[in-house]
Amino acid sequence: MNIQLRFFASVREAVGTAQEKISLPDQIKTVGDVRQLLQQRGGAWAEALAEGRALRMALNQQMTDSAAVITEGCEVAFFPPVTGG
Repeated sequence: MNIQLRFFASVREAVGTAQEKISLPDQIKTVGDVRQLLQQRGGAWAEALAEGRALRMALNQQMTDSAAVITEGCEVAFFPPVTGG
């Protein structure tokens, strides 16, 4: 399955890219699975996407949680929580 990844703000700065197209292994089914796969890259990826770190996720531009099921061609985005002021 092929999807589009997008990274925003401090996550983008940490991993060094704003977007990426990726071909996923068959066992990757959810947004949480994508996050874990990216963590396996190690280094800045593991740190920026670590479990327990405040991180928001979106699927096709809709806020979601890690259980959301991904589909061919979808967009998954990762970004830090934002505050107003």
